[in-house]
Amino acid sequence: MTKKMRIWVTVSFCLFILTSLAVGQQEQWLQYTVANEAWQILGDMGAATPRLSSDKPQGVELPEFKGNEPLFARWNTPMIGSGGLWIALDRTKKDGRYDSVYVDSDADNSLADESAYQMYRQEQRETDFGPIKVVFPGEDGPITYHLNIQLYDYQGSRSVYIRPAGWYEGAVTVAGEQKHCTLIDQNVNGTFNDKSLDASSADRIRIGKKDSRDTRFVGNYIEVDGVLYTTEIARDGAYIKLAKAEDVTFGTVHLPEVITEFAAGGENGLFIVKPKEGAAKLPVGKYRIDHWRIERKDDKGSNWAVQGRYFPGDSGLLTVAADSQLELPSLGEPIISTLQVELREPGYYFSQNLQGRLGEQIELTREGARPQPPKLRIKSKDAKYDRSFTFEYG
Repeated sequence: MTKKMRIWVTVSFCLFILTSLAVGQQEQWLQYTVANEAWQILGDMGAATPRLSSDKPQGVELPEFKGNEPLFARWNTPMIGSGGLWIALDRTKKDGRYDSVYVDSDADNSLADESAYQMYRQEQRETDFGPIKVVFPGEDGPITYHLNIQLYDYQGSRSVYIRPAGWYEGAVTVAGEQKHCTLIDQNVNGTFNDKSLDASSADRIRIGKKDSRDTRFVGNYIEVDGVLYTTEIARDGAYIKLAKAEDVTFGTVHLPEVITEFAAGGENGLFIVKPKEGAAKLPVGKYRIDHWRIERKDDKGSNWAVQGRYFPGDSGLLTVAADSQLELPSLGEPIISTLQVELREPGYYFSQNLQGRLGEQIELTREGARPQPPKLRIKSKDAKYDRSFTFEYG
């Protein structure tokens, strides 16, 4: 009797493990949300900037335009076979400002069967349209997506910015706890699962509190409450799968010990690490440094922080190999302050800038805000001219 009981308990335990693993990899469905000012709700969102032209696109059926010189742009998306949709900007008055837009919303390479969207806001330099519904063909039926379009038009200079008007969000279960998940099409191509070594080409994911701004790159992994998970995200953003990452190989990145935070991103995702004794561990792979940060207090107890980001060219690239000991001694202090002087009649123009040793941009804050800008003192050799000026931001 005792032996039978032991066998039953063992089988039940195995079934429990298998069931737990299956639940961890189940599809967790999210809700699609739309707003014409999505960036105000979500914060940072990317923008596509296709080339504007007055040349009519070849092979595209066009509507009867009301104004002179309509403008055309092609929005690239892998969600349709042709690789892109055409957009046309028109004017309701013959020679007025551009205030209406046509979008090939059904991806049939025709604008003639579309109705014009009217602008919802127009200011001196900008005209805004949206949300504009687009329908992609899908294996399980049509997929809905929305765009916001902004035309910048000032003194003959025109450009168009296309941003996502829709995103996915909802409750997901992670390690038995309910979290809020948000997916953002950061590179604005109609998909939500893009991974990339370049930050601008990777989509974004948030898992945490509903109002959290802890945004990570969509990648192979995401860290939640200190635990690493593998991710699988639907191409259209409708669901996410999470499973605890197993058998992950790490390498070590060595940094100056004064660095209190180090972040690097790539196809593995974005990792924000608090180094211990100058060491940070990352899963093996290729990364681009997102930022480094140093925090300390002055003699009055005020919190100061200096952060370096936006590394030029390939200066921020690094490869983490299995059990590697990668050294990055050029991060952190000293900070390089430069002063540029340019003659602009009838005077001189001075510009002060902070850079890291690899050319990265430096941001300096005190108690979370910019400190007062530095001063510039100009003194002539004979001391007859001696005056101090204060720099201004912007």
